[in-house]
Amino acid sequence: MADDCGRHDDKQQLAKRVAVAIFGFLIIFAIVVFLVWAILHPTKPHFILQDVTIYAFNLTAPNYLTSNMQITLVSRNPNERIGIYYHKLDVLASYRNQQITLPTLIPRTYQGHQDVTVWSPLLYGNAVPIAPFLEVGLNQDMNAGMVLLNVKAFGQLKWKVGTWISGRYQININCPIYISFTGRTKAVQVGVAMKYQLVQSCSVDISLLN
Repeated sequence: MADDCGRHDDKQQLAKRVAVAIFGFLIIFAIVVFLVWAILHPTKPHFILQDVTIYAFNLTAPNYLTSNMQITLVSRNPNERIGIYYHKLDVLASYRNQQITLPTLIPRTYQGHQDVTVWSPLLYGNAVPIAPFLEVGLNQDMNAGMVLLNVKAFGQLKWKVGTWISGRYQININCPIYISFTGRTKAVQVGVAMKYQLVQSCSVDISLLN
């Protein structure tokens, strides 16, 4: 009789251990599923080109372009539980897909949940040779009073969930801006420079690095 009671108690203990193990497994599984979902489905950051200050923008013979400017680039992390590490981010200006300034490296930055980050890099391009057909097109645009430039940023980021950090992702940002050379209704003179208030939304593409 005592042996039967002992076996019954052992079975109860075993059942409790199995139940605890199953419950623990379900909790771990739920955490893993959440992490996988969060990592695979983060919302990409939002970028806005807030303003650009033009210090120099002129053509010299035969086909050299000098363009010096400072921009204000604003980034917002819309994720509630996911942080972003910007490991490398280069910013430059281009005209009709030709780079017209040197890339400026933005320092490594961590962006917390729903944080807003503001960068104000200087972009320099002194006597940059451009293709002859672009020189003709740029002259036409300047004479027409409006030039379309693109401020581009490219680099790498990582997602952070709790203490877990993902692998590296490639990020490409493109901000089109129209610079007016007539009337300058959107520009404010700052010393010898002209500051354009833009608040221009930027396109953002993110892909996993191999």
